[in-house]
Amino acid sequence: MAGMGPPPQQHRRRRNATVAMTKLPAEGRQKTAPRWPLGEDIETRARLTVARRKVADLEERQAAGEPINEAALTRLQERVEVLEEIVATQTDAEKRMWRELWKTPQAVAWARLRWYREVAQYVRWKFHAENGNLKAGAEARQLGDRLGLTPLAMLRLRWEVAGDELDDKRKENTTPPPAPQRPDLKAVDPGAVAGS
Repeated sequence: MAGMGPPPQQHRRRRNATVAMTKLPAEGRQKTAPRWPLGEDIETRARLTVARRKVADLEERQAAGEPINEAALTRLQERVEVLEEIVATQTDAEKRMWRELWKTPQAVAWARLRWYREVAQYVRWKFHAENGNLKAGAEARQLGDRLGLTPLAMLRLRWEVAGDELDDKRKENTTPPPAPQRPDLKAVDPGAVAGS
């Protein structure tokens, strides 16, 4: 992300009118998550199908007595296992992440802007990123910035989480803790210390 966001109002040099910040509720969005808008991840399923075919082809050639690259077969078998695990866990993990995101303060703005598919795309990229896909990690980071999921992104979107008024009043009314007691200091004869 290049550059910084705008400074807070109290730190601005020019005090002329600025675009107001959109206040998001600290308790987050209280409604249930919208219906998941994306279909199945057909790309991952297709990669699994292709990898299975390659493994089957190499195993057939090996059974027929043809020389094959054992390391390539092992790598393909590992790839099949990883893709099978991803396919098996993807739907539940995406739905869990989807529900969690729709409880955040930012979800109030997303619902107002109808960013359902954008949030779903973020969830899909984020799932793949958490399973080791570097390209997906870059895409998830960029989408996360556009969706206001980082403090700087929220500042750029002019969003801020509204403080809890009751909590703010509690903090104002509390007295500071007493300073820690220091033991009494005693003067020491410099000659007594130097002669030791």
